[in-house]
Amino acid sequence: MTYNAEHPSDITAEPHSVLGEGVDIRAVDSVALLDPKGSAVDIVQAIGRALRQKPNQGKIATLIVPVFLARDERPEDMFTSASYRPLVKVIEGLRAHDERAIEMLAIPQENQKRVVDPSQSLGEDPQDGEDESRLLLRFAAPRDPVMVAKWVKFQILDTERQDWTRGYDAARRYHHRENSLDVPYEHQEGAYPLGRWLSDQRRAFRAGTMPATRAAELEELGMIWDTADAAFEENLAAARAYYAEAGTLAAPRHATCLDKPVGQWLTNLRRPGGLGKDPGRAARRSEQLAGIDPDWNPGQLGWTVDWQRHYAGLRALLKAGGTLEEILPGVTYRGDDIGRWAARQARDWTRLNNEQQRRLSTLGVKPAARPQKPPARAGAKARAAKGSDAFTRGLTALRQYIAREGKTTVGRQHVEQLPDGTSVRLGVFLSNHKNRRNRLSEDQLATLASLGLEWAT
Repeated sequence: MTYNAEHPSDITAEPHSVLGEGVDIRAVDSVALLDPKGSAVDIVQAIGRALRQKPNQGKIATLIVPVFLARDERPEDMFTSASYRPLVKVIEGLRAHDERAIEMLAIPQENQKRVVDPSQSLGEDPQDGEDESRLLLRFAAPRDPVMVAKWVKFQILDTERQDWTRGYDAARRYHHRENSLDVPYEHQEGAYPLGRWLSDQRRAFRAGTMPATRAAELEELGMIWDTADAAFEENLAAARAYYAEAGTLAAPRHATCLDKPVGQWLTNLRRPGGLGKDPGRAARRSEQLAGIDPDWNPGQLGWTVDWQRHYAGLRALLKAGGTLEEILPGVTYRGDDIGRWAARQARDWTRLNNEQQRRLSTLGVKPAARPQKPPARAGAKARAAKGSDAFTRGLTALRQYIAREGKTTVGRQHVEQLPDGTSVRLGVFLSNHKNRRNRLSEDQLATLASLGLEWAT
């Protein structure tokens, strides 16, 4: 049985049925089905003349089915093209006549060592050991036998999953172009929401509701099943949308976007180990976030998320045409008082690190002029030095505790012993600095935030 699916575009034919019911004609070698009817009975009656043969004749019957493609269609679009519907009708009719023969079409034909002999279509037994090399389905132009087999499986043998086929075909085209199925959640392949469809497939796979055949088809295509990566991709899409609105990933913890808690998600990622335990995955995720906003984790730069968000707000106001003289206390951006913040940066200029000063200078911010102060008393200097030493010992004890315990939660009465024999009441140290965080410098807050203390952000 041979099906020809290529043809000149200028072929026209009127739908006449010359081999239908009540028509008696001698056996023929070939039948052309130019406009096949939907009834399996009518199709079988029409092709029966070609299938009919004398005993032991060994004739090969040829069924010719033209497929008229639209101008913007390609032969490779057979998964979703409606132009192939006549061929589908004929194969469905043949399936009603001999289901086993059609099932063999779902096997890549180059891998078939033995195919159905025409005698099987007439209900006769084939000769044992007979080896056939004929193709059951042949196109005028070369076709990938694996793709043809999948098309038969999707269109004929498993017709209840037509919607699933659209997603599979979009994934196949994306993989063919990108050599990967690492598809962003918001990506659309043409008009088809491929990223969301792949996320739905992962969810079905995780819930155990996906048929094994579908899972095997996707795995063969290169499906990425990792559910953690899938969830990360969905949240990454929300982060990308948030950045498009705010110009920064320094989102407040309560921020949401695309129905995702993007603020809390980013806060979690900034914690020690928040990107995952696997170093490769953590590095890949960090690169993806940096691709959206290089300053997504300001703790690594030496300042807080709050400072970064206000800085981005000042930058946005200036970019929109504002001036520093106009941005006074009370001028806000996305709910933050940028004017008050800018005045405080100028006033506390010496508390900023070099990179903070450089960035603000680029925007035109300068340190505020300060009146001359009388020299500090010796006692005040001593107290300041003592406080600085206490903070340094507390940080040393905190780093030692986190390295050993892997967490930042410390009991109120906990005492940490340092290698030099010094005892630090770490629980009291953290409680006191939390209560007095409004008195800490930007550098001190940034250092505590980089160790994973949420209240310091």
